[in-house]
Amino acid sequence: MKSLADLLTNVNPLQIKGPTDIVIDGICYDSREAKAGFMFFAVKGTRVDGHNFINQVIENGAIAIVCETIPEDRNEKATYIKVENSSYSSAVIASNWFDNPSTKLKLVGITGTNGKTTTVTLLFNLFSKLGYHTGLLSTILNRIDDEIIASTHTTPDAISLNSLLNLMVEKGCSYCFMEVSSHAVVQNRVAGLTFAGGIFSNLTHDHLDFHETFDNYLKAKKHFFDNLPVSAFALTNIDGRNGLVMLQNTKAAKHTYSLQKMADFKGRILEAPLDGLHLDFDGNEIWCRLVGRFNAYNLLAVYAASVLLKQDSLEVLTILSNLENVEGRFDYIKSPQGNIGIVDYAHTPDALQNVLETINQLRTGNELLITVLGCGGDRDKTKRPVMARIAARFSDRVILTSDNPRSEVPEQIIAEMLAGVEKGLARNVQTITDRREAIKIACAISRSNDVILIAGKGHEKYQDIKGVKHPFDDKEILKEYLS
Repeated sequence: MKSLADLLTNVNPLQIKGPTDIVIDGICYDSREAKAGFMFFAVKGTRVDGHNFINQVIENGAIAIVCETIPEDRNEKATYIKVENSSYSSAVIASNWFDNPSTKLKLVGITGTNGKTTTVTLLFNLFSKLGYHTGLLSTILNRIDDEIIASTHTTPDAISLNSLLNLMVEKGCSYCFMEVSSHAVVQNRVAGLTFAGGIFSNLTHDHLDFHETFDNYLKAKKHFFDNLPVSAFALTNIDGRNGLVMLQNTKAAKHTYSLQKMADFKGRILEAPLDGLHLDFDGNEIWCRLVGRFNAYNLLAVYAASVLLKQDSLEVLTILSNLENVEGRFDYIKSPQGNIGIVDYAHTPDALQNVLETINQLRTGNELLITVLGCGGDRDKTKRPVMARIAARFSDRVILTSDNPRSEVPEQIIAEMLAGVEKGLARNVQTITDRREAIKIACAISRSNDVILIAGKGHEKYQDIKGVKHPFDDKEILKEYLS
């Protein structure tokens, strides 16, 4: 229970209609969850406008409504709080409801197109091994120390997010590392949180189905850094052309990392075989079990963030050298016959090219690289032909198949992908709609020591078809047919 006055701290309402000396028993976005004594957030979503449910939630017992427009037929049973932006104000109120848990631990957010999940997971594993109670909010799962909490979005809604952070505080967590998606920034899911630091990995073609333009996508990422407090650090990868853009208007302490340029945290790849990385970070050599140039960037970001969080650099490097790969990210298995299978979440053109280039750099030249690739339905269609073209250029054989078709027809998605394959490479590309069958055929045509890449779904344990999530695990199916 909270007083209305306490919940409205830092909200700055434009208008309040109704009594203010009331006590709130709960908060919700979903009209179906509204109960007696609740506050309801009327948020304008992409498909549904919460303002249309105001009368319904009041009849269900809600006594306070946060909205952008007060209805003309105002119900005297409730207090209406008019605000400029309901989604932003609701996030601030959600933080107040849980007594601002983000101020009671060090919350570090990681944003960028690729590398977010690996970076937050490595940071979580590192700080756990350093002896801290630690929280994780990622695409794969949420964790509080050893307790695993299922994840449904890259960044949860503001109520769920603050509830998780509050639970972390109650369980003694000193740190929390979380992915911050561009959707979450635009939808104000992270508004009202106090971050101790922000990390930027890279920015490439993705989510244009939501943002519409690359510039909007860039601005969403930048907005996260613009709102970091002066007490935080802002750490950015300057090897990409958008890295320094993130630092332009931030109030946080600015820091850079790079494998190519002079930076506050400088790394070099000394060796990059198929079983690890030999790296130099700020003059200290380490051997890590992770593979590929993209993981060198992830490891460097983790190292830099740890130093900025006042950890001992040598202890950090020692632990980093023993950390395992992250599930679904260059997840590597080998068959008894010597075939190599790799499962990777690569679902953007840049991520796919990074993985394929890494594999090609590590090949001796005699192995075939067979890539199984699909693109998700109801998502950015413009990347479909681009990804197929990249797969054909960097692979010896390509099988285009289903990913999560969702409401779309799989054959249509595959046809849009196939349109991007250059004519001279089309003979090396085949289409198999059934993803299991595609993986089976890839294994069947592979020879000893060939490399099979299953791209696009990574850690996911399902396939979304017409709104139904069917059990499906790329890695388990790959193991089955490789054996």
